[in-house]
Amino acid sequence: MNNRHIYVLSAVLALIGLTLFAYKSQVLGFPLQPQEQTRVWTIEAAVRFDPGPAAVKATLRIPNLTPGFSILDENFISRGFGHATRSAPAGRESQWTLRQATGPQTLYYRAQVYRDASRIAEDTTPPFPEQPVLDEPSRIAMEGLIAEVRRQSADVASFTTELLRHINHAERDPYVSLFMSRGSAPADAAELATIFLAGASIPARIAHGIQLRSVPGPVQSQQLLEVHDGVQWLYFDPKTLEQGLPPDFLIWWRGDEAIASLEGGSNLDVTLAVQQNLLDSMVVAERRAELTGSHAMDFSLFALPIATQAVYAVLMMIPIGALVIMLLRNFIGVKTFGTFMPVLVALAFRETRLLWGIVLFAIIVSLGLLIRFYLEKLRLLLVPRLTTVLTVVVLLMAGISVLSQKLELQPGLSIALFPMVILSMTIERMSIVWEERGASEAIQEGIGSLLVAAVAYVIMGIAWLEHLIFVFPELLLLVIAMSLLAGRYTGYRLLELRRFKALAPSGSGP
Repeated sequence: MNNRHIYVLSAVLALIGLTLFAYKSQVLGFPLQPQEQTRVWTIEAAVRFDPGPAAVKATLRIPNLTPGFSILDENFISRGFGHATRSAPAGRESQWTLRQATGPQTLYYRAQVYRDASRIAEDTTPPFPEQPVLDEPSRIAMEGLIAEVRRQSADVASFTTELLRHINHAERDPYVSLFMSRGSAPADAAELATIFLAGASIPARIAHGIQLRSVPGPVQSQQLLEVHDGVQWLYFDPKTLEQGLPPDFLIWWRGDEAIASLEGGSNLDVTLAVQQNLLDSMVVAERRAELTGSHAMDFSLFALPIATQAVYAVLMMIPIGALVIMLLRNFIGVKTFGTFMPVLVALAFRETRLLWGIVLFAIIVSLGLLIRFYLEKLRLLLVPRLTTVLTVVVLLMAGISVLSQKLELQPGLSIALFPMVILSMTIERMSIVWEERGASEAIQEGIGSLLVAAVAYVIMGIAWLEHLIFVFPELLLLVIAMSLLAGRYTGYRLLELRRFKALAPSGSGP
C-alpha cells in the first residue's frame, strides 16, 4: 500500500473528526471547558386582572423571533384555565380561557433564555407597506418631510436616522409640527416614524423588549424601531437614534398592540421581571439539540447510564496514553517493556498517585524479579513458570496491602489496582532481557517503562483533556490519523543521535 493511500485515509479521518467537533461545539454549543456554565435569564410576565360575569379570555404576547437569544424552556402557569399558544402578526400569543372565574386572577408566563449568537430574525422579507390614509394637509406635510429627509440621506439606515431626528425636534420642524397639529399622528415617536416610513415605501415595525440584567427584579419594556433595508432588519432607538440592538436586549413582541389584552374582565395589569442564573453548559447544549431535532445526544456517551459513563470516562483516555507512548517510542526512542503495559500502569497511577505508584511498582517488580531468577534454576516450562510468578505477584500485593494497613499508609492499599497480569509479564520480560542482553539493558527498559507511564499519567490526568475526549469522542479519529502517519515514519529517533554521533564528521581545524 503506497503512502498516498495512507495520507488520504488520514486526511479523511481527520476531516470527519474535526467536522463533527465543529458542529457539536459551534452549532449545538457543547462546552469546550469542564464545568463550563452558561448565563441564563429567567423572564417572567405576571398577568393580573379582575374577571367579569362572562367568560374570560386573556391573551399575552410572548417571545418568538429574538435575535441573539434562544429560548431554553418555557412554562405557562395558571389555575383552572384552559391554555393554548398560536402564531400572530405580533409574534406568538399565549391565550388563557375560562368559562367563569371569581376573585382576582393571576396568570404567569415564565421562560429561560440564553445568548445565542447564531440566532437571527429568520422571518421573510416583508412586502412594501401600503400608503397611509391621511387628509390632504397631512399628506402634503408627510411628502415634504420625506423629500427633505431623502435629500439628507444616502440609504435606508441614514434615512431612518434623519427621520427620527426630525421627529424628535418636532417643535422646530415645520412638516412634523404641521402633521401633528392636524391630529393625524400619534404622540409616540416610533409609531409616527412607521407612518412616514410607510409613506416612503420602507417596511418598518415597532419592537418591544426588555433589558436583561444581572440584578433580579421587575423591568419596564422598551421600544425599538425595526426597519428593513431590502436585505435585513435594522434596529434603531427612537429616542437616542443609536443603531443596532443594545447589549442583552431581548425582543419580546412586535406591533402597535399592547403586550396583553383581556375579554370578560377589567383592571388588566402586566408586570415583567427578570433574573439571571448560571446553568451547566452541557444542559443547555442538550436542550438545544432537542429543539433543533439533532440526534447528537442520542448517540453520545451521555446517553449511557451514569455508571457506564464513569467507566468510559477512563477508557476513552487509553488511546491518548497510547498516543503518548507512540511519540516517546517512535520519535524520542524511549525503550519500554511492551506497548500497553505503561498505559495500564498509568491508569493504576490515577488511584495510587504518581510517587507512591512508582515506589509500589518498583517494589513489586524487584521482588518478583528475584523470585523469577530462582524459578529459572528450577527449569520450569513457560506456562507453569508464569502461573507461579502471577501467584507470587498476587501474594506480594496482598502482603504490601496488609502491611500498609498496619502502618496506616493509605496509598499502599491501592496497590490492588495494578494489573497483575501485566506485572507478571513485565517481570518475565525483564528477566529474559536481563539474561539475553544484560542487566543494563533490562534496567534501562524498566526505567523507560516507568518514565513513559509517568508521562502518560500526567497527560491522561489533564481535566480539560478528559472533558474534551468524553464530550467529543470523534477527536479520537485524529489519534487514528496521527497513528497512521506515524506508522510510515522510518527516520532517526531523537535518542539515536547519540549512538551515531561518532559517525559525524569532525570539525576541521583552522
